[in-house]
Amino acid sequence: MNPIAFPNGPQRIVCLTEETTEWLYLLGEQARIVGISGYTVRPRKAREEKPKVSAFLTARIDKILELRPDCVFGFSDLQADIAAALIRQGVQVTVFNQRSVAEIFSVLYQVAAMVGQEARGMVLMERMQARLAAIERAAAALPRRPRVFFEEWDEPHISAIRWVSELVAIAGGDDCFAELSLQPLGKDRIIADGAEIVGRNPDIVIGSWCGKKFRAGKVAARPGWDAVSAVRDGQLFEIKSADILQPGPAALTDGVEQLHKIIVQWSQAHG
Repeated sequence: MNPIAFPNGPQRIVCLTEETTEWLYLLGEQARIVGISGYTVRPRKAREEKPKVSAFLTARIDKILELRPDCVFGFSDLQADIAAALIRQGVQVTVFNQRSVAEIFSVLYQVAAMVGQEARGMVLMERMQARLAAIERAAAALPRRPRVFFEEWDEPHISAIRWVSELVAIAGGDDCFAELSLQPLGKDRIIADGAEIVGRNPDIVIGSWCGKKFRAGKVAARPGWDAVSAVRDGQLFEIKSADILQPGPAALTDGVEQLHKIIVQWSQAHG
């Protein structure tokens, strides 16, 4: 009996979030992608050449079906309704739910394996891990570690998700609300009273408002925030959500590099 021929992993993939799109491009497997999220900005080339079929909470199910995907990649419980609708139409859907740095690496490995690129994936991941280790060593030599408040949303205040909190630590800072980062859902990381943030007196405030432009002046004008060290010293920064809030290659490279640069500059000035 001749062996049954089968394709080497999915050939027509729809990515409902940016991180799997970026990773497939890095793996050299972008030809498999037939549809992407409208929020995709990394890599820019993807936005220029791939059909946009979804936002984050919603998707054009009819348009996705027209693309005849043999696999759809999604992220988190927030895309459960999209996944269910596609599954009912007979589409294979893989929804990842990575929340930590270790889990991000695990998902990167899984995706690489699914498209037959384990070896290339491991090379790329080892480079990322080596750079993270170098940043962590450099951070350990800093004279002081700043208290960092990372704001994922402003109204209401939502603090850093777990992988961001871990990257802050790797970069040389201490997340003011590290205990909240263990909560996987944004609603459980809400800080209802801004006075609690003031009380923890962050040295640095970093905003990444999920695609909305960060406004340092608006932050500085919050009642009572004139007493916050970060406001007094002008340490209010933005890191674009595409660089830090996507649980994939961007956060592990550009995101952590930006965190480290901000923290190093603060430490050198306050050491």
